[in-house]
Amino acid sequence: MSHRLLFSSLLLLAFALSPVLAADKEPAKPDAPKAPPKEVKKDTKKDAITDAAQAGPDFALQGEYEGKIGDATYGVHIIALGDDKFDVVLYTGGLPGAPGGWKRGDKKEKYPGALKDGAVAFTTGEIVGSAKNGAMTLGPGQFKKVERKSPTLGAKPPAGAKVLFDGNANEFSPGKTTTDGLLAHGQTSKHKFTKSFTLHLEFRLCYQPYARGQGRSNSGVHLSGGSEVQVLDSFGLEGKNNECGGFYSKREPDVNMCLPPLSWQTYDIEVTVPAADAKDAKTVATVTHNGVVIHKDVPIDFKNGGTLNLQDHGNPVAYRNIWVVEK
Repeated sequence: MSHRLLFSSLLLLAFALSPVLAADKEPAKPDAPKAPPKEVKKDTKKDAITDAAQAGPDFALQGEYEGKIGDATYGVHIIALGDDKFDVVLYTGGLPGAPGGWKRGDKKEKYPGALKDGAVAFTTGEIVGSAKNGAMTLGPGQFKKVERKSPTLGAKPPAGAKVLFDGNANEFSPGKTTTDGLLAHGQTSKHKFTKSFTLHLEFRLCYQPYARGQGRSNSGVHLSGGSEVQVLDSFGLEGKNNECGGFYSKREPDVNMCLPPLSWQTYDIEVTVPAADAKDAKTVATVTHNGVVIHKDVPIDFKNGGTLNLQDHGNPVAYRNIWVVEK
């Protein structure tokens, strides 16, 4: 075959293959845009809320109120129950634990409330009540919302104190902290207790309006492997031994000093261990909750060499500013 004929044959073959080659070199089509991920809606009936900004309008309405009807002073607790429903508790004499306020044995009444036109509406027989924007009316009575704070909130450790948590969780096991740098529930101190001591700690209950009883922001402070001071959202409840401030299953607090959830609260606990040669003497504890003594020299179980345990019941209760002074 001549060179000219060979060249012509190759040229014809190139033209024949050109569509195939062009198809092979055609740029790939871009992928179809992916559908955005489906938004996972929170189940507010199960989720425990730790940020007030996400708590919803019912949270802003619940809380403590105080005022007068005529010459009589009253305290009020408004408790969010979910689905725009509330309990309204009326205390004769003022708020529990306040100077001259309600104490066990004084009159206390509870009424159902519901959201209406942006306010908590309720009736006490023939008297109509309404709470909105930090104010409450009950018949002719005028009330204001108050936010009480413990006088020992933020207390600095004195000289000689052992700091267990100030943002560093190395003194606890497993030493887990929350995303905002607080000590998470479910912790055991590495420090062991062998003598009398004073303990200061601060805790924050989560907001669980749909939960009830022991499912509502449950944790606990176990003292040296022994008695437990209950931690629970017991705001506005009876103050039983399995509620906040109670020695669990042993003794109810003298007054229910539990503040609304997401408030920072304090326990100041003094434990007195008798001398080794003291006969029939028992270890006793005095517990102060938000500045009010709720247990005075109560006998407790105490394990020499025991630890401090912050109980885990699956609710995101947080702790901070924990220190101890041993004597």
